[in-house]
Amino acid sequence: MGELNRRRFLERMTALTATAIATPTTLRGEPVPPPGSRAGRRRPAPAFELPPATRPQPTDLAELTLAEAARLIRDGDASAVELVEAYLRRIARWDPRYEAFNTVVSEAALEAARMADRTRGSGPLAGVPLAIKDNFFTAGVRTTANSFIFEDFVPDFDATSWARLRDAGAILLGKTQMGPLATTAASTPTGERTTVNAWAPHHENVSPSGSSSGSATAVAARMAASSTGTQTGGSITNPSNAQGLTGIKPTMGRVSLYGVLPLTYTRDHPGPLARDAVDAAAMLQVMAGPDPLDPRSLGLPPVPDYLAAVREAGRDGDRPLVHPERGGPLRIGVLPDFLEAPEPPAAPAPEPDPDIDRIGSSFPQRDRTQSAYRREVATIEARQRMLATLEDMGADIVELAFPDHWETLTSFNFNNVRLPERSEIFLEHLRDDVRRFGVSLAPWINGLLLPAAEYVRGSRARLILLEQILEGVFGRCDVVTQTAPFPFDMVGLPLIGFPIGFESDSTGYPRPIGAKFGAEPYAEHHLLSVIAAYQRATDWHLRRPANPDELRPAEGDGAEGGPDGPGSGGRARYDLFDVIERGE
Repeated sequence: MGELNRRRFLERMTALTATAIATPTTLRGEPVPPPGSRAGRRRPAPAFELPPATRPQPTDLAELTLAEAARLIRDGDASAVELVEAYLRRIARWDPRYEAFNTVVSEAALEAARMADRTRGSGPLAGVPLAIKDNFFTAGVRTTANSFIFEDFVPDFDATSWARLRDAGAILLGKTQMGPLATTAASTPTGERTTVNAWAPHHENVSPSGSSSGSATAVAARMAASSTGTQTGGSITNPSNAQGLTGIKPTMGRVSLYGVLPLTYTRDHPGPLARDAVDAAAMLQVMAGPDPLDPRSLGLPPVPDYLAAVREAGRDGDRPLVHPERGGPLRIGVLPDFLEAPEPPAAPAPEPDPDIDRIGSSFPQRDRTQSAYRREVATIEARQRMLATLEDMGADIVELAFPDHWETLTSFNFNNVRLPERSEIFLEHLRDDVRRFGVSLAPWINGLLLPAAEYVRGSRARLILLEQILEGVFGRCDVVTQTAPFPFDMVGLPLIGFPIGFESDSTGYPRPIGAKFGAEPYAEHHLLSVIAAYQRATDWHLRRPANPDELRPAEGDGAEGGPDGPGSGGRARYDLFDVIERGE
């Protein structure tokens, strides 16, 4: 089945690349669904069995995982109103510091909770409060993508994936901060940073990571049970790694993109950011499946039982990690860069020179700091321990070489061939007023200027990369390590981010360390299974950040406020350099 799926997926991605220009685009922020479309995408919420509890239940309802909360509400041991009120209290108390939300719908959430309690909702997520990234359409609630272009846009229908979560009984708490039009970490359209990392809320040099950073901070800070995100260049798995969460980017087409403000037709992936693999499986079980309004989602293999995969993970005696279909030990491929020791910087990095134009000749030669080096060392050590744990659990660790031409095919130049797709989608806005793109303008201009020959050449290179991965990598392993999201984002393959440890050497306070595994097309259940087994053997996913008042830095350490420290007048700004270096 794996070989057949690989061939089918290669054919699908070839067709998708060839027909990218045929997609209906969202123009002027007012997409109109075709007649009857809303009825066409509705479906009964899937019934599923939640795994049994594996730890004593927390007394604070906001500390519950999604699965724990759903189980308590189902069994009548907690009410939806109590759960929503617990999250709203945390949002009111702490979100002024975290800035994870740009819209909170307190009254609507409480009314939905009261309705769930009155009707004893039977949906698998009945009464569970969620945070939704602000590029998912939410009927009657502003959907801005943190941009000037959509600042007043209120859709009259729900994105398919959110509609499915809502129909399963989930409750909308609010919309989360994001990078403007999903191009960098969360900020205002003009570049003022908004969301902070929940593990370092007073340290702006610790990134919340990626355009789904508001969604990640909301979950890590216990202001929502789970959240949704989108990934075009790492914005589910990177924030999950940065904030101790488990986030999965499914195979291209597995979750409908209908009603999600687009960035790149051939690379956008919606998915969940959750506290553990069980919660991610529950979210994905509801979100996944065909949608007649998104041709990318049609004709795929049936959606597997993700919750069965996590229920059974790690339960087969002393050597639990077996392949669920092939039998035999699960094979984990390790590419050369995963355990490659970092080189120490020659000397401590100098302070940035404010008199040098950051967009001029200085920024390509920026030195890594000593603290970054210490974090890289800790990351390699955590990866070694993680692989040793999985090997002790019965996995086969397979050392792999890079596929042919890996460095070239995954290079910055080939990664950037996606830019014309985003420029085409927003062409009318670019013609009307480029100022409405704010700090994120540069990638759209770059997309306009990229020659057609380069786009075609890059699209062909992407298909070569996909074939190399399917044949050269997954011919020898079932899941594979990744150090960056871009290769699997470029070719539409599934990727999961999960916590594997903590380190304090880089900054003096605990910060999560995460890892990424990729899999074959439509093999999200394999990823969820191995991570659920790993999480049964470790407790990294159970750790939560302290509240901001417990993490306040000592006076004068330069952590809080703007770039010059406490009292400097507001948070720092992202600029063109940040968009180019760290953006999607």
